[in-house]
Amino acid sequence: MNRWRSLTAERLFDEHPHYQARSAGTEPGARVRVTAGHLGWAEVVFVMEKRHAERLRAKFAEELRGKRIVCLRIPDQYQFQDPQLVALLREKLAEHLPLGGF
Repeated sequence: MNRWRSLTAERLFDEHPHYQARSAGTEPGARVRVTAGHLGWAEVVFVMEKRHAERLRAKFAEELRGKRIVCLRIPDQYQFQDPQLVALLREKLAEHLPLGGF
């Protein structure tokens, strides 16, 4: 729904010297719903769950062509800015982003 996990991840990138991030949800009631423009802008697409990647591939196959999708496998059990979620995101994102600094 783009309220807790993804929005927390987006905030990790605020003022990051090397990366920019935008978050969007795949559910109809999402705070910000993912669009082709989000995917066109992105170099790498991170999703929290496998079903998010499947939804994106089904709806935006052309826009995702040549882009890497990374599933972080973070369950929907955290609130916005939960310290455990922030630590988990930092750990998982660092594996995929060479310039780190999280």
